[in-house]
Amino acid sequence: MKKVFVVEDSPLVLTRMRELLAGIPGAEVVGDAATAAAAIAGILRTQPDIVFVDMNLAEGSGYDVLRALHTRLPEVEFYMLSSFAEHPYQQLAERLGAKGYFDKTRDFESVRDLVAQRAAALTH
Repeated sequence: MKKVFVVEDSPLVLTRMRELLAGIPGAEVVGDAATAAAAIAGILRTQPDIVFVDMNLAEGSGYDVLRALHTRLPEVEFYMLSSFAEHPYQQLAERLGAKGYFDKTRDFESVRDLVAQRAAALTH
């Protein structure tokens, strides 16, 4: 089972992410958080395989989460979510350990596909 954690401060986007990821065979959303501090604590507690983290949070940022956890949890796949598709944001996320960057305005299906692919790899 691939465990997924979602860091998102918008209730609407969080609901959409949960709905999108629900029902993927071999994957389970094990937690979510709306602030950097809550995300760090929740990720350490749940030890997910995949984390989707919003760039801008109500308190802190996705970059704060990456800085705090990427080197502590190198086996976790971190992916940044943002409404800003500009290259400098993507480069910073990658330098801080994100494996990928998804534009929330157009990449939701890609998020689902990635989780489904990772979960399917467990069964083969």
